[in-house]
Amino acid sequence: MGTSAKFAATVLLPLVLAACASSDEVRSITYTDDRGVSNQPFPNNYKDEILSFMRTYLNNPVGVRNAVMAEPIQRVVGGRLRYVSCLRFSPRNSDGNYAEPRERAVLYVDGRLDRIIENASEPCAGAVYAPLPDLEKMTR
Repeated sequence: MGTSAKFAATVLLPLVLAACASSDEVRSITYTDDRGVSNQPFPNNYKDEILSFMRTYLNNPVGVRNAVMAEPIQRVVGGRLRYVSCLRFSPRNSDGNYAEPRERAVLYVDGRLDRIIENASEPCAGAVYAPLPDLEKMTR
């Protein structure tokens, strides 16, 4: 199996399923077997993984506005030390209007995107954001 096929099988398929589960409620969805290892590697491909995920997470990935992201930093989440990257963006609704900005925390396990926390106020407190123009340029 090629690298892109492995990526699709291990990351994109679960992400497609997660797209159906999005709301602003407090919950998270995990995609990897979290072994609880505290010595976590830095997620080197975090931008590519986030953009791939957002293509399936958003109902309409076209026309996102005000996209900003904080680089991954280590935070304690659920009692475990993890790398967390924070996102804030305004998605376009089905009627063409823009929703209020959303803040999401992206957690990484073993250097790979593991889950999105939709109520990200605590893990993203004090995050330092930078523009993420690639999220605003997404197509279907």
